[in-house]
Amino acid sequence: MSLLYCLARTMAIIRASLSPDDPQALALRALVFVLGDEARTERLLALTGLTGDGLRAGLADPAVLGAVLDFLANHEADLIAAAAALNVAPEALGAAWERLR
Repeated sequence: MSLLYCLARTMAIIRASLSPDDPQALALRALVFVLGDEARTERLLALTGLTGDGLRAGLADPAVLGAVLDFLANHEADLIAAAAALNVAPEALGAAWERLR
């Protein structure tokens, strides 16, 4: 299965979320942002130790979703770009990460 499948599955999970304030939904939206850029995706996988299969299997796992938010938090340019793309404050991504822990 490809990361494109992962992206489609992630979008389906997001659409099923009842609350846009849900930290898992925000983390999934952040993952979609990351997966939208091949270099960023490769960096996520390299730095987190996740594989494509691990990422797909962990779409509902708070630890995996937290790793995505942690990845963004550790690179300010990505954090700011993700926040802008998701139309949220960068602090909202950090708060979601805290709630997933």
